[in-house]
Amino acid sequence: MKTITNPILKGFNPDPSILRVGSDYYIATSTFEWFPGVQIHHSRDLIHWKLIARPLNRVSQLDLRGASASEGVWAPCLSYDRGVFYLIYTNVKLWRAGGPRDLQNYLVTATDIKGEWSEPVYLNGSGFDPSLFHDDDGRKWLVNMLWDHRMGRNEFAGIVLQEYDPANKRLTGPVRNIFKGTHLGLTEGPHLYKRNGFYYLLTAEGGTRFEHAVTFARSKELCGPYEVHPGNPILTSWPDPRLTLQRSGHGSLVETQKGEWYMAHLCGRPVPARGRCMLGRETAIQKMEWRDDGWIYLESGGNLPQVTVQAPDLPEAPWAAENTIDDFDDNELNIHFQTLRVPLGEDSLSLKERPGYLRLKGRESLSSKFHQSLVARRQQAFRYTAATVVEFEPETFQQMAGLVALYDDNNYFYLHITHHEEKGKILDILVCNAGEFNEPLREKVPINGWVQCYLKAEVDYHLLSFSFSSDGKEWIDIGPDFDASILSDEYTEPHRFTGAFVGLCCQDLSGQRKPADFDFFSYVERQ
Repeated sequence: MKTITNPILKGFNPDPSILRVGSDYYIATSTFEWFPGVQIHHSRDLIHWKLIARPLNRVSQLDLRGASASEGVWAPCLSYDRGVFYLIYTNVKLWRAGGPRDLQNYLVTATDIKGEWSEPVYLNGSGFDPSLFHDDDGRKWLVNMLWDHRMGRNEFAGIVLQEYDPANKRLTGPVRNIFKGTHLGLTEGPHLYKRNGFYYLLTAEGGTRFEHAVTFARSKELCGPYEVHPGNPILTSWPDPRLTLQRSGHGSLVETQKGEWYMAHLCGRPVPARGRCMLGRETAIQKMEWRDDGWIYLESGGNLPQVTVQAPDLPEAPWAAENTIDDFDDNELNIHFQTLRVPLGEDSLSLKERPGYLRLKGRESLSSKFHQSLVARRQQAFRYTAATVVEFEPETFQQMAGLVALYDDNNYFYLHITHHEEKGKILDILVCNAGEFNEPLREKVPINGWVQCYLKAEVDYHLLSFSFSSDGKEWIDIGPDFDASILSDEYTEPHRFTGAFVGLCCQDLSGQRKPADFDFFSYVERQ
């Protein structure tokens, strides 16, 4: 029997929206403040997945300048109707504890999922997690959670519905609150389905921490009233803290071409020694079954997520193994790299000025919410090694370049080359822990005369260590072991929603745009 091993999308791939078009399966996930926006993975067997596209790749589609950590793109919904792909997403402009929120919902379309997507159509700003439902009569309906900022009210005020007019590209008609949620509260993440004369409403409840859950309701009428599933919640990890897959919730359903049903959902895997999910919220999948009572259930019984799931009756379709080393020989960055908030133009990043090298030109600090010269990729395993070699000749302590492991602008570990007035060119480490800065190296490491300097980061669950080398063969440890588990949702306050990254960056706080040249970047996961 073929099986699926969860999670299927490892490392910061939350809020999955799963879609089948013919024999192809796609999952769209949230990207928050990282650019380009929305990750789309592709599979033909639900076992093997490959990152193929990030559709929001222009500032006209997604402008994240000034966005705080974990604002930006939330919970995209991917759908398809009559030859057109529809992608709906929230661009969160303001998220804080209590009070009004700025939540802008948009729609983009494409006829080729890997092609160019349209300019965005503004929909509404009443809440987040929008989803588009294509009814069998041709009409289209938008659902999203309703945010009520008033004191003494339920902030998660229910799921609202409004018709979308594709000809005029706008919402039309009355707004109806069709579902107020269950006792679990924090009702969000709606998706509508239609089967055997019923409208089914799938929602996320309980919040995206460890109490997270998937709830299910149905109605004979689109606008309700909706009857709640007798076994609600249909998926949650909350009853059993021993489960590998924790924080399970925010689901999305798909039917295979053979009539089998699966639910993609987010989950988290805590580091055992710390109980924190360094890999962020990931995507898993469960096999489902419809029973005679007209409700859907986990095929495994109960409502707890399983690590190993029976695969569908489809031919296995693995992807070719990806390279672990990027030599920067192409004119475009590897698809696994992202930047923060904005695309980096030639004034910040170049693969052309020195062929075979990634040139980063010093910009703002790692705490900036506007223009950083940084490229990074997700941490997708508990144990990995990342390495690079850099050529950099700083002339002031305000110029830095190197290798960074980060969660956001308040939590990172940065091994870098910089300048010291007395020692000249040196290696140093900068740590930002919950916004507090520290330089743990009492003695800076001089590297005068080194044209190149190799830098390495090794992560072993919650432990992070740095090393350096002049030739890439003989490595020297630098600094203490660090607690890498601070690069996690659970450590940040207020609670955040992304995951750990590792990458390359360059700062020039003097404003001279001093460049650093990186010859390669390697990311190797270890068992």
